[in-house]
Amino acid sequence: MFQKSLSYLKKFNLLTAERTKEILAVNPTIIPERVESTSTKITVYEFNAELFTEYTYNATNNYEHFTNSNIIKWINIEGINKQEIEKICTQFNIHYLVAEDILSIGQRPKMDEINNHLFCLLNMLYFNEQNALLETEQISIVLGSHYVISFQEDALRDVFNSLREKMKTATTKLRQSGADYLCYALIDSIVDNYFIVMEKLGDKIELLEEEIIRSPTTKSLARINQLRKELIVLKRNIAPVRELVNGFIKSESNLLNDNITKYFKDVYDHVIQANDLVENYRDMMITMQDLYINQVNLRMNEVMKVMTIVTCLLAPATVIGGIFGMNFEIIPYIHNRYGFFIAVSLMLLIPVWMIYIFRKRGWF
Repeated sequence: MFQKSLSYLKKFNLLTAERTKEILAVNPTIIPERVESTSTKITVYEFNAELFTEYTYNATNNYEHFTNSNIIKWINIEGINKQEIEKICTQFNIHYLVAEDILSIGQRPKMDEINNHLFCLLNMLYFNEQNALLETEQISIVLGSHYVISFQEDALRDVFNSLREKMKTATTKLRQSGADYLCYALIDSIVDNYFIVMEKLGDKIELLEEEIIRSPTTKSLARINQLRKELIVLKRNIAPVRELVNGFIKSESNLLNDNITKYFKDVYDHVIQANDLVENYRDMMITMQDLYINQVNLRMNEVMKVMTIVTCLLAPATVIGGIFGMNFEIIPYIHNRYGFFIAVSLMLLIPVWMIYIFRKRGWF
């Protein structure tokens, strides 16, 4: 049983060590190597107040006709491939610096305005229930005159399903508005998903807190360390989004209508709220670590108190046995027929009297 627990702790420590390296090993001076997707899926949604059309293309199609139409378009690229991304950026006249940011990994969330395009880069967050780890997916969004292009790394998951459903209903605000509102809706969906991820992480923190109060173990301390690292990931990905959204609010680009500012201000408020919630979780983890130490010290004090009481109760018997066990020739009651019973009675009565005194003084 002990060997099994030891192997579990070694495995957990290895996991946390690798997680630390993964979180902190971010060096912007080193060009990271991206594992390119073997296939790229392009989904195009064309819509306005009257119509909605959905197309799916592979990497061999020509997208030039999408730059000329006045119908609002959302072009979603799933799977990052260098050749395909460069081709799309060339056809939409997207600056090569933006293309480099799209192809990069580990970027800090940011917003740029270049070549009549508004570009933003941020991370979608997911919570892995199996290993209680945060997973990130970088997404790049380019806003043009009548289109929005989004670049996703993972083709199997995103947080935009609610937007796809809204597009199918003609009376929604999304169908009645322009590309700038679509860009806002994409960012808002990503930010709203932060709260879902934080709620799941908060559940883990609450369960851990109950475990520490009930019966803290070495595993509890390891879980505290792990959750603190996940909060670092959360903070790193959420905090810069405030500057990103603020860039849209302060932008004077013709791509943004004046009335769109109020929507980005709403996202800004959500980001601030998310940042505050992350800070609260960080404070909880610090408090939880102190709670763990206090609980361990309390258990140690309880053990020491019990051992001290037992030692005190055995002290009279030790003294009496030591006195009558001395090798002197003349010892009182040494030859008395009731001497043994008197000694044993004293060994029992004195500890009982000591227990009464301890209880009366409230020592236990």
